[in-house]
Amino acid sequence: MTAPVRRLAAVCALAAALAACGTDQAPRAARPAPAQPSPAPSRPPTLAPGPAGLTPVFSHAPRTRDRTVALTFDADMTAGQGARAAAGERFDHPELIAALRALKVPATVFMTGRWAEEYPVQARTIGRDPLFEVANHSYSHYAFTDDCYGLPTLPEDRMRADVERAYAAFRKAGVPDARPYFRFPGGCYDRRALRAVSGAGVTAVQWDVVSGDAFATDADAVARDVLDGVKPGSVVVMHCTRTAAPATEKAVRVIVPELRRRGYRFVKVSELIGAANGRR
Repeated sequence: MTAPVRRLAAVCALAAALAACGTDQAPRAARPAPAQPSPAPSRPPTLAPGPAGLTPVFSHAPRTRDRTVALTFDADMTAGQGARAAAGERFDHPELIAALRALKVPATVFMTGRWAEEYPVQARTIGRDPLFEVANHSYSHYAFTDDCYGLPTLPEDRMRADVERAYAAFRKAGVPDARPYFRFPGGCYDRRALRAVSGAGVTAVQWDVVSGDAFATDADAVARDVLDGVKPGSVVVMHCTRTAAPATEKAVRVIVPELRRRGYRFVKVSELIGAANGRR
């Protein structure tokens, strides 16, 4: 065999090994690429602990030209109110949730564990709706300080357990990822309370705009209080309880279009906290 012939045979043999040279054989199917693991969901933003490791407190985002505002709704129910619910008192407000959905308004619902136990289907549908996020408003809605609007007071050694019990109630109701945000019942807290719940890993969320909707019957007055108080980065506190806040749904239907007309964008609390951390 001459050198040119040997070279040709070698080339053909190599090509045949790679692509079935000189035959009708189809190339082997390529192996599928190994599945890539799904990225881990990012943890919701929180604030760094305060001095001496105390629970950090968030009231509003920086006052920038980015006109964002968070509407928050407290779904209150005290541990001892089961008999009142059984007698027909409504601590839920499905019409309000329906209005927020119709208006396409993102919102944060601060829910008590007792509320989630009383209304598990509603808790689950709110918690699984991407328009909303569920945050913690304690299990019992008992006060974390003395003299807080007449609420029963929790002893200090039960405060953290009360917060954690609420998260357990959310999980049992089917809320998949309640946020690490905690609103003190009545908004009442002191250094002792901040220290007591510090091990729960939450950011305490207050507000800078009071709607005045609790027990209010004048929706226009509630709307005026909100519209007069909102600034860029505001957190508005409202309520998601039908008998204790009967004017809230109608007020929201006034508030939302007016704030949009003024150039505001509605966001969840998590986005405002992310902005405060320099995150978007």
